[in-house]
Amino acid sequence: MNKLIYLVCILAVMSCTKQTTEKEDKETILSVMKLQEKAWSNNDLEGFMKGYWKSDSLKFYGSKGLTLGWQQTLDNYKKGYPTKDHSGTLNFKINDISKIEENSYWVMGEYHLTRKVDDADGVFMIIFKKINGEWKIVADTSS
Repeated sequence: MNKLIYLVCILAVMSCTKQTTEKEDKETILSVMKLQEKAWSNNDLEGFMKGYWKSDSLKFYGSKGLTLGWQQTLDNYKKGYPTKDHSGTLNFKINDISKIEENSYWVMGEYHLTRKVDDADGVFMIIFKKINGEWKIVADTSS
């Protein structure tokens, strides 16, 4: 009888947990990135950062080295892109999205900034992780 109760409990938990397909995961990750493009292009850096994990454990690796933490990453963006002329219009080109493990993907791509001060291009590799039901960037390498 105890085994039956245990089995019923396991099945109940499994039925409440919504499993997503890899295709759905990738579509959701791309939608997060589309929102980031829009926010950045409006010089809404806080809105852009909504795609990142709001944690001191967030890692950003760029031309100035390793930055730890959500707030420090935002502060760096604000310093480097203080106005719309500096942030410009952001466009991502996604070259690959691959599953690393359950609830984790890497995204490799290119970014292009069209700006009044000058245009900028580069490449990135970001890692998305599903945290509390939301896809968040936990690590970003951009150059």
